Amino acid sequence: MNSIIVLVLGFIVAFIGYRFYARHIDTKIIKSDPKRTTPAKMYMDGVEFMPTSKNILFGYQFKSIAGAAPIIGPIIAIQWGWLPALIWILGGALFIGWVQDYSSAVVAMRNDGASFGGLSHRLISPKARLILLSFIYFYLLLIAGAFGNVVVSTASTLKAAPMAWLFMTIGGILAGQMIYRWRNDIILTTVVTVLIALLGIWVGSILPSDKILGTELSNSRILWSIAAFVFCYFAAVLPIWRFALPINYVASYIVFLGLFFGIIGVLILHPNFTLPAYTEFSIRVGPMWPIMFVTIACGAISGWHSIVSSSGTARQLENELDARPVGGGVMFIEMMLALFALIIAGTIYASPAEYGAAIVKGPGGIFAAGVSKFLGALGIPSTLGRSYGSVMMIVLAITIMQLVIRFMRVATSELLSDIHPIFRNAHVGTFIACILGMVLVLTGWWQYLWVLFGGANQLMASLALLLVTAWLTSEGRPAAWTFYPMIFMFITTIAALLFTSYSLLQKVFAGAVKGEALIGNTLMGFVGLFLVVAAIVLGIEGVKALNRYRAIKAPAVEAKA
Repeated sequence: MNSIIVLVLGFIVAFIGYRFYARHIDTKIIKSDPKRTTPAKMYMDGVEFMPTSKNILFGYQFKSIAGAAPIIGPIIAIQWGWLPALIWILGGALFIGWVQDYSSAVVAMRNDGASFGGLSHRLISPKARLILLSFIYFYLLLIAGAFGNVVVSTASTLKAAPMAWLFMTIGGILAGQMIYRWRNDIILTTVVTVLIALLGIWVGSILPSDKILGTELSNSRILWSIAAFVFCYFAAVLPIWRFALPINYVASYIVFLGLFFGIIGVLILHPNFTLPAYTEFSIRVGPMWPIMFVTIACGAISGWHSIVSSSGTARQLENELDARPVGGGVMFIEMMLALFALIIAGTIYASPAEYGAAIVKGPGGIFAAGVSKFLGALGIPSTLGRSYGSVMMIVLAITIMQLVIRFMRVATSELLSDIHPIFRNAHVGTFIACILGMVLVLTGWWQYLWVLFGGANQLMASLALLLVTAWLTSEGRPAAWTFYPMIFMFITTIAALLFTSYSLLQKVFAGAVKGEALIGNTLMGFVGLFLVVAAIVLGIEGVKALNRYRAIKAPAVEAKA
């Protein structure tokens, strides 16, 4: 099949999903009201709550949800064949992905900007709050370790990346100053700050880190790990308008431009898929169901999006009408990024053998090679194109990582503030999160935890949809559009975690692994089982809550009749 057909299908799904499905939900079920005061205006403090233009928030939301996962997932999942991956990306985004992102923002917005911890206590039960907060903290720690490793590895191996990272940070801080202090025009601000970020990519190519710091320092994982978590520390403790929001806004244009010109390159070259449409149901990674559905997360459906939408975006929406373009529309842009990654993996290699040799070295190299090829169609030199693709990876990872630490700081306060008031302090919670994340990155334990990340991520999605369903039912609103996706994700995730845990523990009990691998496999296996038990308990609590709400609403309906 030709790659242009994939792009056309993506545009059709995005148009139908946003223009018809999302609009129907927004106007007929949620009934967004531009006159209703949002939490951003009601509780504006300049730190967590900040009314933000939808034009800025659109870029913030995109860069906050689009990490490296929408690239890595499709590139790995194409081992089952590009057709199953294509169907899941399109179907997942249309029926589940935007639904979760949009509804998570709406339910938090309609509940005074409450986090999932507060919402679970209010909508389900106190027990659900404790379990969900514990799960979220562990889940965020997984992301911090995994994406922290991406940042550190990229910075230490791609010598142009640190300079691009530095210039992006400078551009982002300047953007916050220009928008919120100097009140400059948004177009002028965008042009100036994005040019600064792009300049950093060029400067990095002529002044790589090894020329400035020397080979030993530029290769140091400790140095780049400290740099990454110091960056995240400031993102977590500074007002959101000063650091996290504008940096993600500027970074979004790096990704937007790469995606836009990459798609233009696809249209010019219009390559055919060279890898098989379908290989076999069960491969080395595992069976297509359920493993492919947790391998491709971002781009189809990802629990991380619900954290961003509820704990971040919902506190910045200045108008309820902005929830659809920001919460729903951005998901379809991320879907296009996942399709672009799928096209790269499926078309740039002449045979499955060539792809197999490349995937062993990591998905990042495949993506960088693809970006270089398609930007080359526009006359951009291959070395600069490859650097741009690699810089996209570090930008995607570090801007997610900073939000993870910020949300971990909030979760620390909610979990431990009753034990001692010191945990309410933003610096204490942030410091704890940074130290734990750094331990995972520097010890290498993130590798043993990464295998559970896909399952934990999609489990978060099902739990988010459970909360939304509980809220809709309590409000007497139709809930089928969130309930059935929740059931599918819940069953799929439980199956994936059970399969993963069984595979890991089987090796342990069979004596097939020793030493550090023995510890890692044992740890992962039992953590996976813990997640399964936590999910089942939360599911039971959720069913009880739904039944309570239905019992309350039923007499009211009968009386009305």
